[in-house]
Amino acid sequence: MLRFHSYTDAHSPYFDAINRQWITEMFVLEAIDEQVISDPATYVIAPGGHIWFAEHPDLGIVGTCALMKKSPGVFELTKMGVVGTARGLKVGEALLQHVLSQAPSIAYNTLFLLTNRKCEAAIHLYEKLGFRHCPDIMQRFGAAYERCDVAMRYTTPKTA
Repeated sequence: MLRFHSYTDAHSPYFDAINRQWITEMFVLEAIDEQVISDPATYVIAPGGHIWFAEHPDLGIVGTCALMKKSPGVFELTKMGVVGTARGLKVGEALLQHVLSQAPSIAYNTLFLLTNRKCEAAIHLYEKLGFRHCPDIMQRFGAAYERCDVAMRYTTPKTA
């Protein structure tokens, strides 16, 4: 059973290592990546963002995900990663569900993410949990990363 933790300074090395691992496996670390993952307290937490971690009972901290405040009421879901040894254990899905369950308590009116079409499994998960492709988000925020070619906005799933 996974446990979820909010960011503390003690979690900073996990945030760096987990994100550094997945980004460098697929892409080149950009300056913005280096800045955010090496100092999350300054670039995510201090401006009003949030970071969560997934802890596996046997493997320890295995995943992380952040909501970075871009402006009042506007948050980017970013730096979501799972260590290689925990892939296939549905950590990403459980972590994303946890983050989305916390999001309503964070006064937001726009929740979006930026990614790359190479991240097929992640995009499928985002779609499954309520994110939709959004040209407006791409136009407004897509230039933040050279690798960005997919922009999605969260739409609260309808309940029956």
